[in-house]
Amino acid sequence: MRVAVVFVLVLSMARLSGCSSAEIAVKESLGYAKREQLVDRVENARDGQEEAKEQFESALEEFLSVTGVQTGELEKKYKAIKGAHERCEDRAESVRSRIRDVERVAGALFKEWEAELEQYGSEELRAASRRQLNETRVRYGTLVGSMKEAASKMDPVLAAFKDQVLFMKHNLNARAIASLQETSGQIRADVRTLVAEMEHAINEANAFIKEMQAQQG
Repeated sequence: MRVAVVFVLVLSMARLSGCSSAEIAVKESLGYAKREQLVDRVENARDGQEEAKEQFESALEEFLSVTGVQTGELEKKYKAIKGAHERCEDRAESVRSRIRDVERVAGALFKEWEAELEQYGSEELRAASRRQLNETRVRYGTLVGSMKEAASKMDPVLAAFKDQVLFMKHNLNARAIASLQETSGQIRADVRTLVAEMEHAINEANAFIKEMQAQQG
């Protein structure tokens, strides 16, 4: 019980100081290896992208539903799409933050792995470990590239949502409905692209997690 309390206190101090390397080190000193931390961070980032995907799809439906309402209902609809846009922005920031967490832990893991290669007495085992390191780096690069590509696709959708929210704020009439009708096709296409990229990134994350767990097994 005392160890658990100390762990929470030290970890909280590391987080408050903004020192992610300290947080990683504290966890490792208590038996939470960098490899395990990386797998958990990737799982967290994957879940964040899944949540964002669902939120953007929900927001799209909310925006498109505006085209079918009467002008007298636009005030209520404006509040609904404003909220949907804000939730999308929150999910987008969460996705980016979780990707940064993945990069920090991966950087620490690869740095440690590289340094430990020099500790081998067996050249054969050193070569085998280096091959595994290189393969993991390549696989990781593919994963992070996919995650960042998916995250970048959020920007045009957020921009389109923001434009419509701003326009509706000052045009709670037929003009707002007409504006959304004109742009709905592009918004729908952007969301479709975003969802496809996120699903690809989620699949890459699942594959990476499986490979890392197989290496541990």
